[in-house]
Amino acid sequence: MNGWRWVTGSLRARLLWFLLAAIVLAAGAQALVAYRTVLSEADDIFDYHMQQMAMSLRSGLPPSAAVGGIGSGEQNFDFVVQVWTADGVRVFESAEQAALPQLAVLGFADVHARGTTYRVFSMQTRGLVIQVAQDMAARRSMAGTLALRTIAPVALMAPLLMLVVWWVVSRSLAPVARVRKQVASRQADDLSAVSEEGLPEEVRPLVQELNLLFDRVRHAFDAQKHFVADAAHELRSPLAALKLQVQGLQRAPDEAARELAVSRLVAGIDRATRLVEQMLALARHEASMAAGARPEAVDLAEVARLAISDAVAAAQARRIDIGIAHADADAVVSGQPEALRMLLRNLLDNAVKYTSEDGRVDIAIARRDGTVELSVDDNGPGLPEAERARVLDRFYRSGEPQAPGSGLGLAIVKSIADLHGATVALDASPSLGGLRVRVVFRLSGA
Repeated sequence: MNGWRWVTGSLRARLLWFLLAAIVLAAGAQALVAYRTVLSEADDIFDYHMQQMAMSLRSGLPPSAAVGGIGSGEQNFDFVVQVWTADGVRVFESAEQAALPQLAVLGFADVHARGTTYRVFSMQTRGLVIQVAQDMAARRSMAGTLALRTIAPVALMAPLLMLVVWWVVSRSLAPVARVRKQVASRQADDLSAVSEEGLPEEVRPLVQELNLLFDRVRHAFDAQKHFVADAAHELRSPLAALKLQVQGLQRAPDEAARELAVSRLVAGIDRATRLVEQMLALARHEASMAAGARPEAVDLAEVARLAISDAVAAAQARRIDIGIAHADADAVVSGQPEALRMLLRNLLDNAVKYTSEDGRVDIAIARRDGTVELSVDDNGPGLPEAERARVLDRFYRSGEPQAPGSGLGLAIVKSIADLHGATVALDASPSLGGLRVRVVFRLSGA
């Protein structure tokens, strides 16, 4: 059992065993075909020879013919000849106790006698019945000998063939062994691509998929390192501020100062909570990117309705009118529904945060030739053109003082858009006068 597992587990051993079996089967098939071919040809030749022998006896019996036959020393002749009269009297027999049937079937027939099978040819002429018989074992022996001679060269060449097969298989699998050594000798943090040079077509796709896996793992590691670095950098200031606010609360001399310190502490905790939530959302999204989740058909209108339900509480608290201004039918893109909901929710949160009270935020979904455009407009103060590209970077905060934020909202939007092959553009809103953020998705096949 262990030997068979070794054969089935090793590609080289499997190929060698299967090729050896193929050679043996081919030699056996060749021997069988040669045997059947030679036996068929021998039947034709010997049948003709028996027929000619019988016809040669029509003119008369051989000299010294007798019922006793030729003698005991000739009983192993390949051919047996018997001659009978029309009355059933045997007048000639070339072998003693041949035990061939007296009433012969004219023509060719196979007869079982003396523990073997005879091929018998019978003919009748001038009151005599002439029978010529041959033991079929002689024919089979000759056919077997010729078949053995046919496969003998193959049997002699089999070791040489196996050496050639072993050399070819070893040379063909050498690139695979090279890849195995290359991967085995790597350090744990070495995620560079494996070389595809010299690999056969059957193995190259496996190495390509391995390189893609290395690439995804590398992105996951980079995202983890970036997250840890960003968290260490960004959480330092809020935690320090919270510590100072707690100290201020402890040193408050009266109730009014204590209430002010508590309100500042609550605001600081809210900002820290928002920062942590945004950082965790970005980490989850980047993890899903690294995992290579399967895309689905996503209706952007449905995503917009869900995102509005997430942001409506904050909008109502500031009396901001938020809704869908326009949505084309069949605005379906391929992607991750939860990630797209996060994208639009961050756009709405950003718009609500920077729009003054009693403001307005509109969502529009438009399908054009080969693309679907998702836009969010607000009537806030807008954004200077020089900062429109920079706000897509992590932890960059606009100079607007009324809503400092964490600087991660638009960075998450940009990251999710990149995952879906979409582009993000920031412009002045022509309808509301504030900021317009456009996310353009390219439809598959367009």
